[in-house]
Amino acid sequence: MQKGYKLNFEPVKIITDSQVEQIHSASLNVLEEVGFKYESQRALKLLEEHGCIVDYNTMTAKIPPSLVEWAISKTPSSFLLRARDPEKSIRLGGNTLYFMNSAGARHVDIDTGIVSMPTLEQNNIGVMVSDYLESVNVYPSYTPYFELEGVPPVMSCPVSCAQRHRFSTKPSRGAQPTDSFIWETKIAQAVGAQIMGCVEGAAPLSLAEDPCNAAFHYLDAGFPIYIASGSIMGGSHPITIAGASVSHNAELLAIIVLLQCIKPGCGIIANNFVSAMNMQTGDLNFGSAAIALHQMAYNQIWHYHYNIPVNNTGSAFSNAKIIDYQLGAEKLPLATASALSGANLIVLHGGVTAELAYNPVLAILDDDVAKTIGRIVEGFTVTDETIGLDVIKEVGSSGTFLNSKQTRTMWKTEDYMPKMFDKSSYQEWINTGKKTAIDKAKEKYEEIVSTYKPVPLTPQQDKEIDSILKEATEYYRKKGLI
Repeated sequence: MQKGYKLNFEPVKIITDSQVEQIHSASLNVLEEVGFKYESQRALKLLEEHGCIVDYNTMTAKIPPSLVEWAISKTPSSFLLRARDPEKSIRLGGNTLYFMNSAGARHVDIDTGIVSMPTLEQNNIGVMVSDYLESVNVYPSYTPYFELEGVPPVMSCPVSCAQRHRFSTKPSRGAQPTDSFIWETKIAQAVGAQIMGCVEGAAPLSLAEDPCNAAFHYLDAGFPIYIASGSIMGGSHPITIAGASVSHNAELLAIIVLLQCIKPGCGIIANNFVSAMNMQTGDLNFGSAAIALHQMAYNQIWHYHYNIPVNNTGSAFSNAKIIDYQLGAEKLPLATASALSGANLIVLHGGVTAELAYNPVLAILDDDVAKTIGRIVEGFTVTDETIGLDVIKEVGSSGTFLNSKQTRTMWKTEDYMPKMFDKSSYQEWINTGKKTAIDKAKEKYEEIVSTYKPVPLTPQQDKEIDSILKEATEYYRKKGLI
């Protein structure tokens, strides 16, 4: 099993315990008095059986606080996600931090920022590069690209799922649009793996028919669930961080109620993907302080009050169009804030230009970022050996610690040395061709592509996936979607 990084000190808290209770109480009030829209007769009937007041005309269920509290209590504090290779499985929850690959609709040129429709080969290479990277622990749906040249849009999720399993042994998340969960479940089962089923709400306060159907299907397969409700402060959520926290909280709690009514005790990880808006232009404002603060409060409420595993997506994207200072300055503070406040999973690697683009060279650079953050959350030990009082006394005021046994034996564990960032002297940098971090990442990319061989599927597994994709194609053709 992948070990991830352990948060070995108290997480950062930015609101008081009484404020946590205030947000929780307000969330319960919203669900009890306003209710939540489930666009599924099956879901509404089940919720009614569990004590909700259901209006079938508006498809709204008003949820009693006691049912919400029951659902929270039934959700485990951790769960195992089984990968094709058992050594790549992960346990989400507790004080362990993992990283998830990012995604983008298009492939972005690393030098110009120009985006283009990715080919299937580019997609496969992107998956393979992330399979190589140690700090990429799990994949989301449709990664690394939402769109693929020559692949009908309705087939993008099943094909993406197939290629992730073909070119990586790491665990993955499923999708929900247009019955894609049927084929993704079959693909995972064909290779002996699980996927995190995706059940994603639509702000404000609703869950469409596809995610409702996905919830029943994924849980019937015995898979854990990744829940989300992406929204925009000032658009689909209140402009204030506190108001957005309540609205977002209510949405995710409503989804948890449905999941626990379907299968009590099922594993769930709850994602925070609340974005800010640039109120001057109407565009999304990624990498902002408001997003970081919202995520930190969210982690405090969900991980340490509800005791439910949490994922943060805010650091996945930037408004930068190329790999530049802005990109790092917008992604890094959010990822660090997430890690220090107790996230179990952070989406980070490879995303450029909002959700519009992706490049595996950036994923290679983000590997160093993730490992640096991982080293920070692990903290440091304070013992007689690490203090080394005898060494301090021996060196005194006129010696050096350079040749001490403590330095020789501990220097590698006390810090993390990035592989792509330039750490050489200025003269050495000049003498070796003035390579930038991007230059080095490009070289590493070429090395990975030419030498790395992911563990392949068996011929029988490969054949079965082809059969599943063919079945999916015929299914959508009969529906007139291809």
